[in-house]
Amino acid sequence: MTVALTPAVFADVVGQDEAVAVLARAAAAAGRIVAGEPVAPGEMTHAWLFTGPPGSGRSVAARAFAAALQCPRGGCGECVECHTTLGGTHSDVRVVVPEGLSIGVNDMRALVLRAASSPTGGRWQIVLVEDADRLTEQASNALLKAVEEPTDRTVFLLCAPSAHPDDVSVTIRSRCRVVPLRTPSAVAVADVLVRRDGADETTARWAAAVAQGHVGRARRLARDPDAQARRRAVLAVPRSLSNIAACYDAAEALIAASEAEAAAATEGQAATEKAALERALGAGGTGKGATAATRGTAGQIKELERKQKSRATRAQRDALDRALVDLAAFYRDVLMVRLGAAVPLVHVDIEDTVRAAAARWEPESILRRIEAVLSCRTALEENVKPRIAVEAMMVTLLQG
Repeated sequence: MTVALTPAVFADVVGQDEAVAVLARAAAAAGRIVAGEPVAPGEMTHAWLFTGPPGSGRSVAARAFAAALQCPRGGCGECVECHTTLGGTHSDVRVVVPEGLSIGVNDMRALVLRAASSPTGGRWQIVLVEDADRLTEQASNALLKAVEEPTDRTVFLLCAPSAHPDDVSVTIRSRCRVVPLRTPSAVAVADVLVRRDGADETTARWAAAVAQGHVGRARRLARDPDAQARRRAVLAVPRSLSNIAACYDAAEALIAASEAEAAAATEGQAATEKAALERALGAGGTGKGATAATRGTAGQIKELERKQKSRATRAQRDALDRALVDLAAFYRDVLMVRLGAAVPLVHVDIEDTVRAAAARWEPESILRRIEAVLSCRTALEENVKPRIAVEAMMVTLLQG
């Protein structure tokens, strides 16, 4: 079977030429396996681990690889297999996207059981786990058993920030082929915004630069005025910190903004899910036995509400983390200007503010501010209450 040098399904995997080449060769080998042809050891394996920093495109690459595995032509991007896999509707591709703070054991056991069956219509049975670093210990153990004893036509695709034991267990890591991804260049990100999203070149270059290689964030900034407004509000924080009271006000505003962003992203989905579950459980029925049918359903609704609350918490912390990344980049720019480093600024559109801050603060003070922002991110990852973590950060940003 002849495979193009760069299969079409990998077109949106930005700035990852080496990884794409590896995946394209593996997809070609997988096609030969399906055809009953011999394949050299190591050309294709049953478990893959995609690693890389946020925004590097781990899940995009994994989905593209899944499509290439299901495609008879190795990833043409045009057939039903490619379209359904990329669209999330292929019957033999199961995608696990954590909606809350973690992926539980029950969800993983159900997927592992499904993965043990033969493909129903596709060439492979594929399980794709986004953010595999959020697997609970029990869920990780359930996945490990399946990875250790895979069926002939099952492939596991895991995505995580790194192959470090803090993100993926050593035993799972040892059974996976690692595909490391790097932060794509601003030029590569801008190119995809113009080509795929139709952004004008000026906006694309600006969004790619301030998003620091995060493709998804660059797309939001290029298209969403609300995202642009939130960024401006965050970058105004350093100038607003005139006293302790201002620190608490700034912390309150930042928390409120992240809560509002999370609510806007999840509220409609939560209402739809609850209404659908209530209908499925017989709510609103008037026929004989309708009342009896709804008895005992309170537990299921409560479980759904628990999952929705966890998802909202995750969305809020993700929104807050995006703000902290912008804030850290601001202080990084200030430090670079203060030291006279010949490197491009991240926030090029507020260069005057950056230079004014650099003229006032000593390098040691700027470094303490950067460390305060990074410490706040770490505290949030360790489930410290956001208000406490952000207030502590603001006080340090004031004092320097």
